[in-house]
Amino acid sequence: MAGMQDATNSYPRPLLILKTGDTFDSLRTVQGDFEHWIADGLGEPGWPVLVLDPRQGDALPAPAEISGVVVTGSHAMVSHREPWSERVAEWLAELVEQDQVPVLGICYGHQLLAHALGGEAGDHPVAMEIGTVDVQATQAARQDPLFQSLPAQFPAHVVHRQSALKLPPGAVRLAGNSFEPHQAFRVGAQTWGVQFHPEFDENAMRGYIDRLAPDLQDPAAVREAVRPTPEASSLLQRFARIVAQRATAAAPALT
Repeated sequence: MAGMQDATNSYPRPLLILKTGDTFDSLRTVQGDFEHWIADGLGEPGWPVLVLDPRQGDALPAPAEISGVVVTGSHAMVSHREPWSERVAEWLAELVEQDQVPVLGICYGHQLLAHALGGEAGDHPVAMEIGTVDVQATQAARQDPLFQSLPAQFPAHVVHRQSALKLPPGAVRLAGNSFEPHQAFRVGAQTWGVQFHPEFDENAMRGYIDRLAPDLQDPAAVREAVRPTPEASSLLQRFARIVAQRATAAAPALT
């Protein structure tokens, strides 16, 4: 897939958006796709953003070729173990083990990280979670580089049928709610998964509710409850700053 930038051999190295899915056509024609929403949310990281799509056979780069990774959401299911998804899971496991770059998984990416690192992803035991919901940060979030500036409770956009049912060994739970206890986690110092969608705006959230309305008991009420999620959205720009800080620290000195 043609990325927003395809140079990987110079500093600063690109921030990779790993595209694991596409949004609905009705949304994409109006406001772009997942990778565009994420890129907008990252703000101006100060260097190129590279988009790769493993479903199309795009080669996955070595850690030394990138400065950070965001794994998008998807309409696929981690539990289906599609070959491209399992290939990404293996790559993520190696990437996290080498601990060279920050990683952020969103929704499908969150579940895929849990699966890749020794946890479990599968169907939520109750139902689909959709709409704007309140998420509670844990005590551990107060000391977390990505979550520490967030309030104890904040709104977030969600849409998922599967969940990270079991977190990886050693994972730190950072956020949850009564429906989904694993709304966010961290592994090591710089790998995060978030079940909610920091890249969604209200239009995207309403678009998903409208498309999935036949599956909902009261879609009008869910739609009416949609509201801005500035705290959740701020995670993308904060992640970009973490990537910038660590990439700058790791860059070779100029001579």
